[in-house]
Amino acid sequence: MSLLETTESQEAAFNRLQEGRLRVEAELGKAIIGQKDVVEQILLALISGGHCIITGAPGLAKTLLVKSVAEVFDLEFQRIQFTPDLMPADITGTEILTDTPEGRQLTFAKGPIFTNLLLADEINRTPPKTQSALLEAMQEHQVTAAGVRHTLSEPFFVLATQNPVEMEGTYPLPEAQLDRFLFNTLIDYLPEDDEVQVVTQTTSKAHDPIESIFSAKDVLEFQSLVRKVPVSEEIVRYAVKLAAASRPSDPNAPDFVKEWISWGAGTRAAQALVLAGKARALWHSRAHVTKDDILQLAHPVFRHRILLNYRAEAQGETVETVTQKLLDTV
Repeated sequence: MSLLETTESQEAAFNRLQEGRLRVEAELGKAIIGQKDVVEQILLALISGGHCIITGAPGLAKTLLVKSVAEVFDLEFQRIQFTPDLMPADITGTEILTDTPEGRQLTFAKGPIFTNLLLADEINRTPPKTQSALLEAMQEHQVTAAGVRHTLSEPFFVLATQNPVEMEGTYPLPEAQLDRFLFNTLIDYLPEDDEVQVVTQTTSKAHDPIESIFSAKDVLEFQSLVRKVPVSEEIVRYAVKLAAASRPSDPNAPDFVKEWISWGAGTRAAQALVLAGKARALWHSRAHVTKDDILQLAHPVFRHRILLNYRAEAQGETVETVTQKLLDTV
């Protein structure tokens, strides 16, 4: 940590993070088998102050994972099950008429969004009007109701789950909202041995309760520490070049980008690469960001920010293959 200009409290926060990292992974392992990359990406989003969307088929423990993370970090936790009839006020809260000593008055009844960690379960099951109720909260950490701003508790995270958009009864999230998520983490089926362990564990006695390792105050200190991790101009420039190369309008974009991509990653993608790279460096006990950090995080950062056109789909290309080709080219 010598490369960081830190105060004593930040040095102590760094030491707590390093001492607790393996314990966090062990506690989450009580409930979650395998999915190492998925777990790490969610933890990186948490300590960097970003939001995360988890994409996967039903029954892959997405909800259990988020709940377990809340327990490990001792965060106030709320869950919203998104359905087609859910209204924005069901998320943010609404004004209700109540009796007070001064007579009847309108008071604001807070919705479930007033928490530290909000699980937006199956977020693509509700129409865009309700999905957009999260936009202000995710970006500004506040909610506006009847012209009055209500500040959310810190730290505040949205961990959303969604089923693949090709399944029936789903509403793809608007691009503006997708861009607010630091990562789009893909959770897939486990290898056979891990799946056997899951079935055995879940059909026998309940797993041991998860112990809290950190607190909300620790999370805020970790977020502050992440911002202080140094990153060279070379790494920042590489992240910017990667994002720019994904845009078909960029004159330096590769030919396959101009042929296959309808809409590329914006500036937030480069910001996400650098910020998450700092978090990954800190998580792995390093005091600087490397190119490998950027490479490891490119897929979850670009996955929801690159929109392919019909030519790419017709040729069997996916965002995953195009992103990998981008990493091989730039």
